[in-house]
Amino acid sequence: MKRNLFSASILAVTLLLGACNNDKTTEVGAEGMNAAANQASDAAANPTVDNPNVAAETEAPNPNAPVMTFAETTHNFGDIKAGDVVKHTFTFTNTGKSPLLIENAQASCGCTTPNWTKEPVAPGKTGTIDVQFDSHGKTGLQNKQIAIRANTQPSITQIEIRTNILGDGANGPVVQ
Repeated sequence: MKRNLFSASILAVTLLLGACNNDKTTEVGAEGMNAAANQASDAAANPTVDNPNVAAETEAPNPNAPVMTFAETTHNFGDIKAGDVVKHTFTFTNTGKSPLLIENAQASCGCTTPNWTKEPVAPGKTGTIDVQFDSHGKTGLQNKQIAIRANTQPSITQIEIRTNILGDGANGPVVQ
């Protein structure tokens, strides 16, 4: 009995060692292929722009860098009806010492669309970021972030919108 158990153990260890891939290459399964395809399509949809005016995260602080100062960084739409499309304009002032240039503004969800001032904002001048939220297919509390990449330090500034989407009554009574 001990002999059979020992033989089975040796066989199991041999199979495990034989199954190991010693040349350290990896196989890409269906999940890996999907992830690679998604990354490629994201890169095509949101190409990286090599903008020398955008500060890298590792750069030393620049005292002459532009500064994006918002009047408000969060806007709450309150209660809205399911299917409503709401808009809000965030206003910012360049309180720095050089022109501010927004490279990109990206929302955390496809239901939120930002549109921003494209031309450089001179020191002391204002710019805007218009945010539109489409509540179709959503219910309950919603909190969406917009990441703004600019030539500021740090290069990413976040703003957000909030709302509560009331039910349409199709799945029960609307509570108000």
